[in-house]
Amino acid sequence: MNGGAAVRRLSSIPSPDELVERAAAMVPEIRASAEQAERERIVPQHIIDRVREAELLRTCRPAEFGGFEYDGETALRIALTISAADASTGWAVNNAVSNGRSMAHFPIETQREIWGGGQDPFACACFAPTGTAVPAAGGFVLSGRWSFASGIDRSSWVKLGAFIDEGKPGPREGAFFLLPIEDVEVIDTWFVNGLAATGSKDVAVQEKFVPARRVLMFSDARAGTTPGARHHTNPNYRMPLLIHGASMLASTAVGAAKGAVDDFLDMVIGGRKTRGALAGGQLAMAEFATVQLRYADAAAQVEAAERILLGDMREMTQKLYDGQEITVADRIRCRRNQAFVTKLAVQALETLNAATGGAGLQLSNPIQRAWRDANAVARHVSLNWDAVGTMYGQHSFGLEPRGQY
Repeated sequence: MNGGAAVRRLSSIPSPDELVERAAAMVPEIRASAEQAERERIVPQHIIDRVREAELLRTCRPAEFGGFEYDGETALRIALTISAADASTGWAVNNAVSNGRSMAHFPIETQREIWGGGQDPFACACFAPTGTAVPAAGGFVLSGRWSFASGIDRSSWVKLGAFIDEGKPGPREGAFFLLPIEDVEVIDTWFVNGLAATGSKDVAVQEKFVPARRVLMFSDARAGTTPGARHHTNPNYRMPLLIHGASMLASTAVGAAKGAVDDFLDMVIGGRKTRGALAGGQLAMAEFATVQLRYADAAAQVEAAERILLGDMREMTQKLYDGQEITVADRIRCRRNQAFVTKLAVQALETLNAATGGAGLQLSNPIQRAWRDANAVARHVSLNWDAVGTMYGQHSFGLEPRGQY
């Protein structure tokens, strides 16, 4: 399988702050590779190697498999740090870090299969249930085609959503089906203007058998009542899937905007002057009130987004440790906020990108790249404000919410 090599452990149990510092130490290398990664539509192997060496994939993994069992706040801090350097790299790595928790939802036999050899595999997922699974002895036969398999070229495992077809009328149950990369066909469809380096290609499966141990029901994942949650004693593994997973996705946009705020500040205080021949020529950008206001506006939006994202994760984690139920209302409010912080990040980047002038048209400009990448993040159905915002309104008005929560 691709990229599942075991790595030398740097320490027994690094602290959350140390893991974030390791992510921060990678920022210059990630930034330097961002343009190449976008051009080649894949996160460079040396960055993947550095992620493994820094043990970031073990952040949320159960201690039973060499992980550190840290909560979602630690994972989000890492995700924000990497995404500030490059959103595409952040998106791919954030998903992989998140898998330390999401893979722990599967039955323990599957977890041993994934991590039992001391390896640090990357995994990707296609959540939309565009496949069909037919029950068979000991499991299911899966077929279908899926889009947006982010990081597929660096992954050893792929998790695919599908409906179970039992050959009878009525609603069908959905589930995730985990397959080794050798069981899927990768179809190169990813030619895009945002998040290009995620390599989010299509995958297809033709009548592949998936044993029951590699199947996870949607209903259990959404509610935090999975086989893995029953096995592991740490309350973190009872976190509903979309509270953690969609927050990690949103962190990519927020991190990208956070990096752009820093880049914009460096550009302005670095003494950049306008080049206009007719108006404002050779004046320092820092002297323009409009530039000052744009920076203040963007910085405030990013700070608010980060606080909301981390605050929600902190609150939900505390509820688990206190033995409280994470209610449907909790889940839908978190979903609203995930989409809202993504909206804030996009607004911040619109504000900054419009003030970069002609130099901002260069594909190498990090603010412009962050702007394109964050807009791509906002198109994910889990973070689309129109879809998720209306779901919150439906719940508040006593209607049945239409969406995933």
